[in-house]
Amino acid sequence: MQTTLRHSYSSLTPALLGCAYFVLAMLALGHSRFEGGLAFIWGANALLMAVLLTSRINDWPALLIAAGVASAAATSLWGMGPLAAVPMAIINLAEALIVALVCRRFAPGRKFAGSMRPLLIFTLALCGPANMLAGVAAAWVASLLTPVSFGASWLQWYTGHVLGGLTCTPILMMLLQGEARRWFRHTLRREKWEAAGLLFFFALATAYVFYVARYPMLFALLLPMVVIVFRVGNLGASASVLILAAIGGVATMTGHGPLHMIPGTMGERIQYFQFFLASTFLLSMPVAAELNSRRRLFQMLQESEARYRAIAEHSGDVVLNISVGGLIEYASPAAAEQIGCAPELLIGQDAANLVDPEDRAHVSAAIGRALAQPGDVQTVEFRPFVSTRGLEWCEMVARAVVDEHGLPTGIVSTIRDMSRHKARQRALQQVAALDSLTGADTRRAFLEKLDDEIGRVRRGGRACLLLIDIDHFKAVNDRYGHGTGDRVLAGFVEWLRPGLRSIDSIGRLGGEEFAILLSGTDVERASMICERLREMVAANPVRIDSGEAIRVTFSAGLVGLDALVGRDSILEAADKALYRAKHSGRNCLRLAA
Repeated sequence: MQTTLRHSYSSLTPALLGCAYFVLAMLALGHSRFEGGLAFIWGANALLMAVLLTSRINDWPALLIAAGVASAAATSLWGMGPLAAVPMAIINLAEALIVALVCRRFAPGRKFAGSMRPLLIFTLALCGPANMLAGVAAAWVASLLTPVSFGASWLQWYTGHVLGGLTCTPILMMLLQGEARRWFRHTLRREKWEAAGLLFFFALATAYVFYVARYPMLFALLLPMVVIVFRVGNLGASASVLILAAIGGVATMTGHGPLHMIPGTMGERIQYFQFFLASTFLLSMPVAAELNSRRRLFQMLQESEARYRAIAEHSGDVVLNISVGGLIEYASPAAAEQIGCAPELLIGQDAANLVDPEDRAHVSAAIGRALAQPGDVQTVEFRPFVSTRGLEWCEMVARAVVDEHGLPTGIVSTIRDMSRHKARQRALQQVAALDSLTGADTRRAFLEKLDDEIGRVRRGGRACLLLIDIDHFKAVNDRYGHGTGDRVLAGFVEWLRPGLRSIDSIGRLGGEEFAILLSGTDVERASMICERLREMVAANPVRIDSGEAIRVTFSAGLVGLDALVGRDSILEAADKALYRAKHSGRNCLRLAA
């Protein structure tokens, strides 16, 4: 979760920043200009960078003006004099502004002290363009106004400003963002005492190394610092670096500590100390940032696991964790009700055992696709191998679980009862397949049955198609109206049904045109059936509301299904036979040629 760094400061903030900047600059110029040029230690810009990185861009002008005035005043009074005041102020502001702009551009809205990527961007911006460019300008000014050479001035600037930024900016940002306050508020008392003890021990160890030890033992400080990083986190890492800077810096400047054993000037010893301090920072802070990210990730995983357990254990759907090999690793409590098996008994079983053998190939294919495409969700319907309380159809939704390399380590799936949905689906299909007026098959449904019957004929069966048209039906509509015409159509189908077998099908192709599919029947037998149907229809006129009886007859064309002929050709042959029947006086049957 990203936390914004932009805060709105009060109108007093620029003034407070200017005062703090002036004090820090005064201390640095008054105590670390060992060679009369630039200060070897500089922490004022660390404060300015921390404030810029934690404020809105709209507040920057006032903050920069306040810091610029403070810088110019300190340089005039304790630095290289009034001539260098304005140039050095501009250079100081440019350094801080470059760092702030680079960080805002490449890591917007992030905590630079607690995440690896923003911390890396901050370090590169500070050590790269900001101080390399600003150092050149500052060294040029110093070489003109002091006896210190350009190269020595640039090195003094670079080491002093990089050290100040690396050491102080992260912990100042934490303080400005309220991280220390949140840490004190949410950390257990035992952990607070542990952190205080570790930092106190580290302070004693640092004091011993710099004031008591007779041999250079700087390496001895790395172990307690690593322990602090692991136990306290990024706040402890920043505090330990600050403790090391304070104790070690004072000791080195007063002629104590292992760096005093190095021959050279005080400025050179301070530079060595700054390199050591920068090394400890680059060791501790990135590790702390990485550990902080892992802690957040672990917390997110714990929360996700809690949500997953709550959903899985209280859901009516069955939740399964399936290994890459297809074995069940977890089954939710709903398995007892839905599958009829206790969840603990499913652990270690092959997930395919839950599926009807006819559907196992489809389920296995879906699981294979989920493993091959970890980012996609696969859905498959299947019949269960064991059915409980009327469970006929299930739906599985599966998705792969991946490791940190993106490789699948298993499958998380939910199984839900689809029986009622399937029943509704079948009911809707049946309704859609029947003509609402007559109850006969719709044209589409009948043609599908005809295609299936042609397939059976190709496998050695036999069947016939009877195409029927009611005689003079237009005259019925014209004389009695369409309502009566509908009664005639419905009554016509009603009188046809008793003459058909259960394996036969009747469909309405359109208007008054019908078709009958006679399965397992040759043309001779189909002709006899057709004649019987004509007699039944003619002998049972349709009575309308007025009491009048309307006698109905039909013309028919008959064709036997041929394994070598397609559906369209069969329909065309039956239609030609029907046409001949109509032109032969109607109320008769004609066979296809």
